[in-house]
Amino acid sequence: KEIRASGGAGSPAAALGAMTLRFVLMVNKQGQTRLAQYYERLPMDERCALEAEVIRKCLARTETQCSFFEYRGYKVVYRRYASLFFIVGVEGDDENELSILEFIHALVETLDRYFENVCELDIMFNLEKAHFILDEMVMNGCIIETNKNNILSPVMLLDKTGSL
Repeated sequence: KEIRASGGAGSPAAALGAMTLRFVLMVNKQGQTRLAQYYERLPMDERCALEAEVIRKCLARTETQCSFFEYRGYKVVYRRYASLFFIVGVEGDDENELSILEFIHALVETLDRYFENVCELDIMFNLEKAHFILDEMVMNGCIIETNKNNILSPVMLLDKTGSL
């Protein structure tokens, strides 16, 4: 399901100074995408090319290099946790790289709490839950929630009802 990002100059997100995420990727060390969420409409061939190039660049970087770079007008911020790379693309030069790294850390901590030490297999076999958790944190490319309890309460409620 695609969500059209509203981050133009006159939008409420721009007025509030909210971050405009364009994509979130979870990728393993071999470069296989485990989760991809886009917050702007891109044709599938552009998406595949963007994903392949961003993943290649992230995997090629050493641990001594910084965790962000610019690519095709996006600021790409990534962080490796165990065997997974969490990659976030934002648009514009005004975005704070450290706040994106904090968002990635909050996402990983939330996934850790839900899956009890998250790993690649948890994401693969529970993709809909991983997407649901991400959707609780980000709406239309704007980070709306980082509190783990607030994010996980609807997920736990759906687990209790057996709907998810």
